[in-house]
Amino acid sequence: MIFIPDAQLDQWLMDDIQGGDLTTRALNIGARKGSMRFYHRQGGCISGIDTARRMLLRLGLEVEQHLHDGEIAEADACLLTAQGRADALHQGWKAVQNLLEWSCGVSDYVYQMRQVLQRYSPQGKIACTRKTIPGTHLLAMQAVIAAGGIIHRAGCGETILLFTNHRRFCSSPDNWQSIIATLRQQAPEKTIIVEADTVDEAKQALLGMPDIVQLDKFSPDDIVALKAYAQRFSPHCRLSLAGGVTLATIDKFAQTGISLLVTSAPYYAPPADIKVRLGPSD
Repeated sequence: MIFIPDAQLDQWLMDDIQGGDLTTRALNIGARKGSMRFYHRQGGCISGIDTARRMLLRLGLEVEQHLHDGEIAEADACLLTAQGRADALHQGWKAVQNLLEWSCGVSDYVYQMRQVLQRYSPQGKIACTRKTIPGTHLLAMQAVIAAGGIIHRAGCGETILLFTNHRRFCSSPDNWQSIIATLRQQAPEKTIIVEADTVDEAKQALLGMPDIVQLDKFSPDDIVALKAYAQRFSPHCRLSLAGGVTLATIDKFAQTGISLLVTSAPYYAPPADIKVRLGPSD
């Protein structure tokens, strides 16, 4: 479970309703009782459902949750039902709809990527980066986990990941063995991941014996060749792929046999189509 504090829920609501719903107030219908239902038009892997429920509860509404994060909704499935005052219903409408559309878009994208990868690597993992859209970090992690993905790095203080930008500041930037040895000594409890930008860098990195070499923007042919090289010279080191891994390209990358694919693409997935219907109950 990703913990999302009430203050964050309130902020998402306040982004839209800081002045209340003017139309409802002008029509003098706020006190009328009604209901609101959220439907997933096309269906798919869902997330953000419990967060949406909590947001509606913050408005004093009664809420019934019909499906849960990680489930596969059928087309036109009802996700949530809320009941209460019309002014509260209208205030919750768009904020919750936006949250569900973006969250479900992310989770279904990750789910579809997993289906492709696991045709070739049954235990394969889709790892999503920390390069989230600003303001969506908690929702993004929640959506990725709901879809069976994993978090590549929640933040730069969580794991060791050596980039070229780090090496440039070292006294011997091309001495992979020395740099990796330093990382092991200074962070002995951490997995050592290093990123390589070229075939030659990847080979040098493998000789330094890290735990994982992350291949950035490599072609499938180079990946296959490096996989054979790694098995010969660094059999205990794993390879991961990053850069350009999307739903459109994942099949060709999955065919290489690399089972750990790193991506930011799900955060920019098309939003799900969530239909909302409001009406009076009296």
